[in-house]
Amino acid sequence: MTREAAVSVLFVCMGNICRSPTAQGVFEYLVENEGLSGRIHIDSAGTHAYHVGEGPDSRAMQAALRRGVDLSTQRARRVAEVDFQRFDLVLAMDRDNYSDLLAVCPTEQAGKLRLFLDFAPQAGAREVPDPYYGGGTGFERVLDLVELAARGLLAEIRQQYRL
Repeated sequence: MTREAAVSVLFVCMGNICRSPTAQGVFEYLVENEGLSGRIHIDSAGTHAYHVGEGPDSRAMQAALRRGVDLSTQRARRVAEVDFQRFDLVLAMDRDNYSDLLAVCPTEQAGKLRLFLDFAPQAGAREVPDPYYGGGTGFERVLDLVELAARGLLAEIRQQYRL
């Protein structure tokens, strides 16, 4: 995290190759376009170590690139206990990952943990569905939900941190 960053956000899904890297990329794109890159630190991780060191799923990268978001420099990693200290917000893509995170989160840091779609109440969903075993439309649905939640998240961060 850069010293200038006012806030740090970690997006988390299961393997860190579909949903959380998509959320990271979309939020980075949005933050950069708003001129806030130096003020908001953004990363992603997975609750499991299935894909550590790998790039995002090619379908996620292709879908994101069609919307102008490049995920190609990201590499999967597993969430670590220190992440709860390093990040101001730890955002789970679904309830299962939220539960996995809660199980390893230090009690005093639990207030940082939320569902990502809490920032998009208008989405009509509470969870970002895992597109891994589905077709290409699943990745488009993930992007639609992530874009909504990313805008809501940025609005809340701007208000809370006066950015």
